Amino acid sequence: MHHTSTTPVCSLQIPPSSVSLSLSLSLSNTKQRAMAGVQLWETLKESIVAYTGLSPTTFFTILALLFAVYYVLSGLFGYSSSDLHPQTRNFQEEELPPLRPPVQLGEITEEELKAYDGNDHDKPLLMAIKGQIYDVSQSRMFYGPGGPYALFAGKDASRALAKMSFDEKDLTGDISGLGPFELDALQDWEYKFMEKYVKVGTIKKEATEAESTGEPSGSTPRDVDVINPTEDGRSKPAAVKSEETPSNVEADKE
Repeated sequence: MHHTSTTPVCSLQIPPSSVSLSLSLSLSNTKQRAMAGVQLWETLKESIVAYTGLSPTTFFTILALLFAVYYVLSGLFGYSSSDLHPQTRNFQEEELPPLRPPVQLGEITEEELKAYDGNDHDKPLLMAIKGQIYDVSQSRMFYGPGGPYALFAGKDASRALAKMSFDEKDLTGDISGLGPFELDALQDWEYKFMEKYVKVGTIKKEATEAESTGEPSGSTPRDVDVINPTEDGRSKPAAVKSEETPSNVEADKE
């Protein structure tokens, strides 16, 4: 006869008291979390009523509607981040030419100043105030082509700055007839330009016709004696032709 040997199996038995304790702790934690959630919700409802005067249902309904409207409008008129990134990258990749040091020009005419309006990148961007020319190349985004003040470039815009005008007729250095407030505004502009930009020249004043021909600006009055030197070095008044009426001449003859 063969005897079958059996190995006793040890089984781990958990006391019933430990199982009940674990279940009690788990139920207690769940209950505490539920109570905390209820308290938080009650606090939130009280805050909504206190700060908005609306019931929680009305408040969340309005909030949902606003979110829906924002989502629709952003989809119609907004731009996604993917749309904005290429534009930003292209702007960063576009390198602006380095600023050149200001070059002193001396005296130039208003016609010569027009060549420095920013259209020629090989020339500096210039602008004049009260006949003084400044290099505004560092503010090309304002005074260069396409900028908000591009029409002032290459000109003496004293009158336009004083009047805060963008009219073509005011793009001149003539400041005659301006009032005290306009002159004060122009003075403020000049101070700003003196502090920020480098002066590189002045506008040459055009000579008048009399000055260019060498003729005197006024004629000598006919009734003023002209002093002519004599042979002995003394001066004597030159004879002045008198204007006599015909009646006076006839009377003298008689």
